Amino acid sequence: MSSSAEYPQRPRSADLMSLEQLIRQTPGAHPIGSLDELRCDAFETDEELDEFLAFVADSRHADFA
Repeated sequence: MSSSAEYPQRPRSADLMSLEQLIRQTPGAHPIGSLDELRCDAFETDEELDEFLAFVADSRHADFA
């Protein structure tokens, strides 16, 4: 359990809006009904996906070399 001392409240900035306001102002925003709604085909082939995942893994480990 965490206390509020560990995560002090930051003052709200005048240019920030609440999540509810942001949702109301975003056309088409709605709660998702299932995870399937978030699915998209970003990669045309498994090879493209493998290349991307290898790139991400290499990038994460680049600072350790």
